[in-house]
Amino acid sequence: MSGWRKIYYKLLNLPLNVLVKSKPIPADMLTVLGLDPLCPILYVLPYYAKADLLTLRTQCLARDLPDPLTPLEIAGRQLPRYICLANGAKTAPDGQFKTLFHHYLDLYQVNPKLDVQILPVTVMFGRSPGRENNNPPYFRLLKGLRKIFTLLWLGRDTFVHFSAKVSLRALANEQGQDKAIANKLARVAAIHFLRQRLMIIGPPLPIRQDLFKKLLSSKVIEKAILDEARVKKISDKKASRSALLLMEEIATDISYEAVRFSDRILGWMWNRLYQGISVHNAQRVRKLAQAGHEIVYVPCHRSHMDYLLLSYVLYYQGLVPPHIAAGVNLNFWPAGPIFRRLGAFFIRRSFNGNKLYSTVFCEYLGELFSRGYSVEYFIEGGRSRTGRLLEPKTGILSITLQSMLRKGIRPITLVPVYIGYEHVMEVATYTKELRGAVKKKESLLQMIQGLRKLRNLGQGYVNFGEPLSLTDYLNHYAPDWRRSIDAVEAQRPSWLTPAVNDLASTIMIRINNAAAANAMNLCSTALLAARQFSLTAKQLLEQLDCYLQLLLHVPYTTEVTVPDKAPEELLNNALSMNKFQLKHDNGEDIITLSHEQAVLVTYYRNNIQHLLILPSLVASIVINHHGISRQEVIHQVALIYPMLKAELFLHYSQEQLPSVLNALCDELIRQQLINESHHQLMANPMRCYPLQLLAAGASDRLQRYAITFFLLSTHSSIIRAELEKTAVCWHRVYPHYRVLIPLNLLIKQGSRY
Repeated sequence: MSGWRKIYYKLLNLPLNVLVKSKPIPADMLTVLGLDPLCPILYVLPYYAKADLLTLRTQCLARDLPDPLTPLEIAGRQLPRYICLANGAKTAPDGQFKTLFHHYLDLYQVNPKLDVQILPVTVMFGRSPGRENNNPPYFRLLKGLRKIFTLLWLGRDTFVHFSAKVSLRALANEQGQDKAIANKLARVAAIHFLRQRLMIIGPPLPIRQDLFKKLLSSKVIEKAILDEARVKKISDKKASRSALLLMEEIATDISYEAVRFSDRILGWMWNRLYQGISVHNAQRVRKLAQAGHEIVYVPCHRSHMDYLLLSYVLYYQGLVPPHIAAGVNLNFWPAGPIFRRLGAFFIRRSFNGNKLYSTVFCEYLGELFSRGYSVEYFIEGGRSRTGRLLEPKTGILSITLQSMLRKGIRPITLVPVYIGYEHVMEVATYTKELRGAVKKKESLLQMIQGLRKLRNLGQGYVNFGEPLSLTDYLNHYAPDWRRSIDAVEAQRPSWLTPAVNDLASTIMIRINNAAAANAMNLCSTALLAARQFSLTAKQLLEQLDCYLQLLLHVPYTTEVTVPDKAPEELLNNALSMNKFQLKHDNGEDIITLSHEQAVLVTYYRNNIQHLLILPSLVASIVINHHGISRQEVIHQVALIYPMLKAELFLHYSQEQLPSVLNALCDELIRQQLINESHHQLMANPMRCYPLQLLAAGASDRLQRYAITFFLLSTHSSIIRAELEKTAVCWHRVYPHYRVLIPLNLLIKQGSRY
């Protein structure tokens, strides 16, 4: 680069340093992209713009990547380190792109061992998708003037998106080295950048009234309006007005400016409330969006924070914030209008008895899918009060499936999302509700009271589970499902309800498969297993190490995240949350829980109970026998496993149990918690206490099963409601009922049912 150009770029960079604050996507780009530092890098941009190039340069220099303005020297030749697909703001390939690419291919022909990493990059100033049938609100007088106003207004909201690298050598070997490859690459690059833009900013937003007019003109809603008028004996005009009011109640009114403003607020808030937000497997979601899939996010529901946290994470992962199905209970002033501007659409708890409402809602959701907007809904229906996943509500999932069948829209992919916290601000309220307190209706006063509870929330976790393509699922579950497309309007296919139920269970399993173990839920698990909820620091550290070793050496799934910290660090982190009491007795530190604290932290233990239930069950069986074979352990677990699988959404099949249980036995032997002699497993007397703490993790559940089976054996004709009521009473009267009904009797009784 000549001296004059250096001076020119330095002068141009001065205002950019003030106006532009860019963020890389993905944030951990060096890890995700896997760039080889020994191979040269060629940056490919969609179009040439000096501001874009200098913004890219800033990000590259900050991450020790080659300067895009410095020429690449190979075999005595100098070539630009960047190539722009087009000169203007439109991605129409021009001759210069093809010429430069041919120069690189010529170098490869001379030196076949040469490999260049092609790195597509998109620089975006702002992420406004605009409105349908409206021209973008930019100044059109001069390109330079337009860019200046863009930088002034959107410079602080700039993203530099790095796509997956492409090997020049692999490209040349696969496609050849003639002139046609440059033309083909130009077309592929143009499509790539268009898809990338759609992935980051999404399709244009609808004009709300135009959307309502389109919905009202649909045959399905027209028929529902006529039925409403006939049943309620009102005029068609009045029924049509009712449908319009329902649309006003349901539909979102998302605003990019509101999203931008909330980004500033949430960014400030997360930095003060959370010690960090851990995100895993976001790359798989970006690949789906890049491939043109219609994405439906299906997260677990722990807190009102879930709405905000997931949208915030997606925004910073370079993905479009989704349209969110929110309970109509949140549609109060001022929360309702705010949530609506941020992408929420509102749904009633029940559709029963209101055919017009169900029709309007189904058509609205189908319209979102057909326009390509990503959607988010909570399949549990409401927030979990216990910390475990709730039984799924299949209504909105059924609507999703029927929308795909009726409208023939883009492939829909469900993305399970595990959201976890080290502190959930509603836990105390959940505990009161479980004790019988009436749930308070959401209101402005309650929102203000909730803000007062905001304090140190520890770490937040957002883990994206294994995506589930509806097309692939139906091809496997109902191979003839395409034949039902034409008939779905007339009647529901016979396979639909079983498919939806099975699909819902699969989603819940995949949410649990992506769980996050953390300091809070691991410490809570250990302390709740101890008598009087107290452990010395040494005992607690020993138990934390036991849990960590189990999760690392016999992982529940490869998607479960386990802390990469030592037990001492986890304990210090948990103590900083002020949920445990630290006492000193005879020179020892004792960590303990009060009765009230013990009730509250069961929520966090339940978050990961499915990860440790099988090792706890193995430990419990071994403790209850002086010696037992592996085959008998497997047999006893297999008898009650169907109940555990259904309750905790475990992913192991019955056929997988033997190998998993054998691996757990080997791990417990490795940790010297149990011994094996003459093919008999028995507890190690030297490490009996940590084994007892591990076994206690299953005791409450075994206790409930024992009570239930005992009641069924003595009252074979008892109805479900009476069984639940009696079982709860017994549980309160006999808190240590497991002493009265030992495990072997539980197994014997369980095998009858």
